[in-house]
Amino acid sequence: MNLAHILEDSARFFPDRTFVLENEKKLSYAEMNQLSDRVAGALLASGLKPGQRVAVCLPNSSEWLAVYFGALKAGCAIVTPGIAMTGPELVPLLVECRPELLVTTEEKLRQLRDCDEEWPVRLVVAPSGDLSWQAFLELAGDGGFKSIERDRSDLAAVLFTGGTTGIPKGVMLSHQNLLASAHTIARQERSTEADRVLCFLPLNHVFGQVHVMLSTVLTAGSLVLMPAFDLEEVLHSLEHLEVTKFYAVPTIYVRLLGQKDIGKLLGKVRYTFSAAASMALELVREWRKKTGLAIHEAYGMTESAAMVTYNHYYRHKVGSVGTPVGAVEVAIMDPMGEPVEQGQEGEICIQGPNIMQGYLNRPEETKDAFWGPWFRSGDIGLIDEEGYVFIVDRLKDMIITGGENVYPREVEELLYELPQVDECSVVGLPDREYGERVTAVIKLKPGAELEPDKIKEFLRARLAPFKVPKAFKVLKDLPKSATGKLLKRTLRRQLMA
Repeated sequence: MNLAHILEDSARFFPDRTFVLENEKKLSYAEMNQLSDRVAGALLASGLKPGQRVAVCLPNSSEWLAVYFGALKAGCAIVTPGIAMTGPELVPLLVECRPELLVTTEEKLRQLRDCDEEWPVRLVVAPSGDLSWQAFLELAGDGGFKSIERDRSDLAAVLFTGGTTGIPKGVMLSHQNLLASAHTIARQERSTEADRVLCFLPLNHVFGQVHVMLSTVLTAGSLVLMPAFDLEEVLHSLEHLEVTKFYAVPTIYVRLLGQKDIGKLLGKVRYTFSAAASMALELVREWRKKTGLAIHEAYGMTESAAMVTYNHYYRHKVGSVGTPVGAVEVAIMDPMGEPVEQGQEGEICIQGPNIMQGYLNRPEETKDAFWGPWFRSGDIGLIDEEGYVFIVDRLKDMIITGGENVYPREVEELLYELPQVDECSVVGLPDREYGERVTAVIKLKPGAELEPDKIKEFLRARLAPFKVPKAFKVLKDLPKSATGKLLKRTLRRQLMA
């Protein structure tokens, strides 16, 4: 088995079909398959061996895709940190996963070189790296490349999610995990080779990578690829490029609803989907009224290689995240790991061929994430009499803002570096546009003053922009339990009162 076979199959059956439209550039399936063959050949010529890791830190692009599939063809595992990360954020990830080779931009390489810490990468492909992109490809020589077969349980990709220490955890996904999920998504969404998918959501995230990209490749559809969301570019693509499927996060749907005649602007779009945070019901209704289209939603996470449940294509139940998909099983468990009665609340637990192998280099956290074969989602939910799953709350404190995950402790640890901060807590508050608004609550030291602009400047130099709090509030005391533990839910309720 090799996940890269889905690209090879689509290139065999639909060689001339457009795979990627990127600005003025267009690549067919045959051309992308050939480019990824060259990447695979260059990797082996560079001394890499099957099982070793390759990291790609690029914006959404045809080069990103070529490195992804080329690494898989060579039998390597692909590591996908986000381009929005700063150098100080990226270094611990490189130390954690130790890739042999990194493909990145000149700006990202400059940021890494400015860091005091060492980052263990043998070869860097970048304009001023060990090899330029063109020089790297030339290592491959002429001729095709036959993908190296791997076991279904072999590591295919490492994606990152939040860690309790503030450093993201590497989620290990096998060839089987990713292939099973791609098949399930394509089946649920009725994807075909006639689809043209607009993709501006980052490919390093599980949603962009698995839900959007892999399911599209599996069915030989086309990707209209953008490095990031740009309203004018999105509207131009919808009008002129015959897009049929549109994926976005709630904040983007809010902006689109502000456009006059949005129903006409969508052109040939037949399917819309909202990722990350749940959509407010009033927004879903407004979208349907103005466009005639439902906004579909699902439930999933990095550890499940995206989709766990899907709110159906034909029988949508408002407020639910749908029913379990494919070979995925969902159970609601009590705090002892025992199933609860139907309709009762408990922790959502999952098992299936899509569930991760574990967290990279973190055996204890991997052990804690499972009850036997059941993965513990950390979310509280219930299942109704028809088998539809409803999310009630999150056990974890992760904030989802504009489709991006923010882990409060990472921000809090930086705030504690400031001399005026006595105590702090970072929480997510409801926001119509962003889903949740990152909010920092601070108890100041005696005589200190809050200077939000200076704090933002400090944080922007150390964090991706979406992690920087949009609001700062000062309290005399933060709510705590009898044992001194900070009560984030109580704090959230106080701020919302």
